Amino acid sequence: MRHITNNLPALIGSRICHDLISPIGAIANGLELMQMSGATLTPEAALISESVENANARIRFFRVAYGMASAQQPMGRVEVVSILKAVAQGSRVSYHWGPLEDIRRTEVRLAFLAAQCLESAMPYGGRITLARDGDSWVISGDADKLRALPALWSSLATAGSALEVSASEVQFALLPVLLEEAGRTIRLQMTDQSIMMQF
Repeated sequence: MRHITNNLPALIGSRICHDLISPIGAIANGLELMQMSGATLTPEAALISESVENANARIRFFRVAYGMASAQQPMGRVEVVSILKAVAQGSRVSYHWGPLEDIRRTEVRLAFLAAQCLESAMPYGGRITLARDGDSWVISGDADKLRALPALWSSLATAGSALEVSASEVQFALLPVLLEEAGRTIRLQMTDQSIMMQF
């Protein structure tokens, strides 16, 4: 029987993101060449360009959140802020990245997954802040109106929870598993308009 590595889901995530980046980049390059040749940017072409930018931003985000991550691989502030800024352009949610120093990719992955959990509670938009307190993360979100997700928030406290999640909620299943592997526990504080995670 073949041995299946525990990293298989992350490898699959990395492969999908890697394979999608090239064709999306090719579409963006094609549009750029059309503009350079003097072609008028029609509303249709503008919509394609906007969609390509949004897809590229999401893939870059997903590559960090769901792809392979090495503790020895650092990510600089400029790269992380660039990803979050690009993702925010196609969303009602804005992001503020606090750390000024380079952060290990495994740590950024945890922060991105936590941010996705908060984003799930913000269907009408909001602001997410990702900050460090010593070796811990403090991920907070504020919105005029938050969607109640009691079962999903409860599941974060238990790695390997039997709770069924949809594809759009997979971050709630993955984050507690990765936190358990890192030897961390999560603390949650919630009000009607704010959520704070610390781990």
